[in-house]
Amino acid sequence: MKKSKFPPDWNEKRVQEVLAHYESQSEEEAVAEDEAAFEDPTQTTMEIPNDLVSIVRELIAKRAG
Repeated sequence: MKKSKFPPDWNEKRVQEVLAHYESQSEEEAVAEDEAAFEDPTQTTMEIPNDLVSIVRELIAKRAG
């Protein structure tokens, strides 16, 4: 069996906790969480053409690293 690869600081337990969080949410809770994310003044949401997503991810990773 192939071993799962996780991003840095992630493991099986964390993945299961995130899955449990989203699977147990009501539709209203999910909508409220999404709306709160859009209203967060420390974050920006934008549309990016699909063919540029990998480049944007690389730029973000370079800045974070």
